[in-house]
Amino acid sequence: MQTITRRNAMKSILAFQVASATSLAGAQSFITQTPLKQRAQVKLASKLRIVIPANEGGGWDQTGRALGNALISSGGVDLIEYENKGGKGGILGLDYYAQKYQSDANTIIIGGMVMVGAVALNRPAIDMSILAPIARLTSDYLVIVVAANSPIKSVSDLANAMKADIKAVPVAGGSAGGVDHIFAGAFARNSGANPEELVYIPNAGGVEVITSVLNGKAVVGISGLSEFSAQLAGGQLRAIGVSFRRAFAGIASIREQGGQLEMANWRGVFTGKGVSNERQSMIVEAVRQATAHDSWKNVLKQNRWDSSWLSGRPFAEQIDFDTTTARVMVHLLKLKA
Repeated sequence: MQTITRRNAMKSILAFQVASATSLAGAQSFITQTPLKQRAQVKLASKLRIVIPANEGGGWDQTGRALGNALISSGGVDLIEYENKGGKGGILGLDYYAQKYQSDANTIIIGGMVMVGAVALNRPAIDMSILAPIARLTSDYLVIVVAANSPIKSVSDLANAMKADIKAVPVAGGSAGGVDHIFAGAFARNSGANPEELVYIPNAGGVEVITSVLNGKAVVGISGLSEFSAQLAGGQLRAIGVSFRRAFAGIASIREQGGQLEMANWRGVFTGKGVSNERQSMIVEAVRQATAHDSWKNVLKQNRWDSSWLSGRPFAEQIDFDTTTARVMVHLLKLKA
């Protein structure tokens, strides 16, 4: 067994940045994949339920509803019922799903790196071990925004402000322990500030993050580009950096501005461990069929999401890796719920 030291953890786990988006991507080669056009059309159900463990309007909600539309458009289902249960980085929705639907073959749930982090931070009685991974769908890069009239113009401005007085730079993002929170703590550490003193304002969705920045409650907002796109286009918010390794959507990367930090957020779909293996395989094929449809591809393009399909054993292994990563990061950055 390999011992995780503090130094090794910070070297490899702050590489969490790229790992969450691309780790095990090459492992897809272990699965023999038949071209979609050679597969039989999958009819999953007349009616399918999608539990979205977040409020309406955020990244998980966008992902769940886009997947639902694609499942209908591709012929996998006739009708989708959505249930939004937001709070605590998906933990409340996860508990709701576990209590009502974990053995329901016609119910799936959206999740991702945010949920992994929230579970690591909060250590709830019910965690992701009750879920059966279906597929990783997308990867999204984190964007740092400020109000249009903010004196902070660049990543170095933000780093200097945090180093001078981190408590005067409250950060709004997604739920406590999620990828936004971990990223904020890692950015503070990278800036020479004490992440233990970070003032982090957790929110159940991107709309609330935007509101916190615009009303001055937060100096900085962190979320995916798709959640900020309207306010960036309208000039209410200004992006100062993106967590990709290079410029993305016209936004300079943090690394290009001298920060040694990258990070990505993935989103995926799951069912319950109580659902049979045969049914799980059918759901995988129906989701694969949906993500090959133009309706899904158009949403990817519109929201600037990277398609990052992963299923089977490689996806399960990535979740195990990210779970360990999140636990270590929560400990090292001393993040608090």
